[in-house]
Amino acid sequence: MAYLEEVFDYLKRTSPAQTEFYQAAEEVLYSLQPLLDKYPKYSKHKIIERIVEPERQIMFRVNWLDDNGEIQVNKGFRIEFNSALGPYKGGLRFHPSVNAGVIKFLGFEQIFKNALTGLQIGGGKGGSDFNPKGRSDNEIMRFCQAFMSELFRHIGANTDVPAGDIGVGGREIGYMFGMYKKLANKYEGVLTGKSLKWGGSLARTEATGYGCVYFAKYMLAARGESLEGKRCLVSGSGNVAIYTIEKLYHLGALPLTCSDSKGMIYDEEGIDLLLLKDLKENQRARLSEYVKYRPKAIYTPVAEYPEGRNAVWSIPCYAAFPSATQNELNLEDAKTLLANGCVCVSEGANMPSNAKAVDLFVEAKIAYGPGKAANAGGVATSQLEMAQNASMVSWTFEEVDEKLAQIMKNIFDTASSTAAEFGQPTNLVLGANIAGFKKVADAMIEQGLV
Repeated sequence: MAYLEEVFDYLKRTSPAQTEFYQAAEEVLYSLQPLLDKYPKYSKHKIIERIVEPERQIMFRVNWLDDNGEIQVNKGFRIEFNSALGPYKGGLRFHPSVNAGVIKFLGFEQIFKNALTGLQIGGGKGGSDFNPKGRSDNEIMRFCQAFMSELFRHIGANTDVPAGDIGVGGREIGYMFGMYKKLANKYEGVLTGKSLKWGGSLARTEATGYGCVYFAKYMLAARGESLEGKRCLVSGSGNVAIYTIEKLYHLGALPLTCSDSKGMIYDEEGIDLLLLKDLKENQRARLSEYVKYRPKAIYTPVAEYPEGRNAVWSIPCYAAFPSATQNELNLEDAKTLLANGCVCVSEGANMPSNAKAVDLFVEAKIAYGPGKAANAGGVATSQLEMAQNASMVSWTFEEVDEKLAQIMKNIFDTASSTAAEFGQPTNLVLGANIAGFKKVADAMIEQGLV
C-alpha cells in the first residue's frame, strides 16, 4: 500500500484540485493490491505510474456568437488517456460542471470500461463547460461548429472516436460531424451516436440503459433471482434513464421513479414511458410537467429533498439504477436503500455512488454492478457502430441488441470469475478493476516503453 500511496501523493502534487479524478483513481488502484502482490511485473514496468497519466491532454478555447450577436467563450477538453487496446474512445460532455478533473475521472474510468468490453478500443473523454439548456438550435449549432473547429485536428476513425454524453445527443453529434466532414474533407466514422440516416447504428440510443439492465439480470440470475415483478428505482431522465426504464418494462419489472436537476417523480403505478420520452426527447421540458398528465404521481422538488440526501433513494425497492451523474448516491442514501430492502444496484451513470456508499454495498454483498462494468453497453455499441461504418453495412436492431446482451454477459462473467480468483466472489468492484487493468497493463508491457 505504501507504493500506491506514493502514486497518490504524486497525483495530488501534479494534478491539484482534481477531486473526482482522485476518487476514480483510488477506487481502481486500491483494489489492485492482490494483483500487484501476485504479479510483480506490473510494479517492475511502472504500469501504475504510467496508466494514471494521460497520453495526451488537449485544452482549448471555444469562441462563438449567441443569438444576440454577443461573443461567448467556453473551455474545451479532450483527454486521450490510453491507446494500448485501440483508438481512444469515449464521450463528449457539455455541462457547466465540466473541468479538467471531471474529464480526467471520466477518461480514466473509460480505460477499464472499454477493456472490459473485450473490444479493440482505448480510453478517452472530452467536453466543455458549455450549457446547452435554454440555448436555441442555432446557438447550439454555432457552439458545436466552433468546438469541432479545434477538436477535428486531434481525432480520426483510427485515432480518437468521440461519442455523446450528458448534454450531447444526436443533434449535437450531427452538428459536430458536419463540421468535421467539412474541415477534414473526409466522410468517416469519426463520431458515434450518429443519425441512422448517415452511419448510425440501430440500438445505439438504447444501449447504455439496456446494457445496465442486462448486467443486473445476469447478477441476479447468478443468485437464482430475477427482476420480474420487482419494484425498481431509476434516477435521471436522460438517454440512459429512459432506456433503463424501457428495458425494465421488457423484463417485467416496475420502474417507479425518474429525476432531473430540479426534482424527482414517484409514480406508484409505474413511470409512463411514452410521456417521459415526449417530455424529455420532444418537448425538452422539466419533469415537473409530468404530474399535469399523471395527477396521481408525486413530484418532489430538490428543495424538499431530505438534507444531504437524494430523495430518489428513499422509496422502498428491490433494485436501484443510478443513471444521472457522478456522486448522486451517498452513504446515507446507501443505508436507506439497504434498510428498505434493496438487493441490487446497477450503475448506469459514471461513478454515481461515492466511495463510502460503494464500500457499504460491497460489505453488504448485494448484487452491486459498478459503472465501469454495468454501463459499458453504450461504448460497446459505439464500437459496433464503428465496425458497421468500417465495413459499410448496417445490422438490424435485433443483431445489435443480441451482441450487446452477449457483451454484458461476458463482462459479468469476467468480473465475477476474476473476483472469485482473488478470493472475493461477490466483489464485482474488485473483479472489474483487476480484469480491466490486467488487460490494458499486459498490452502496455507487450508494446514496450512508449
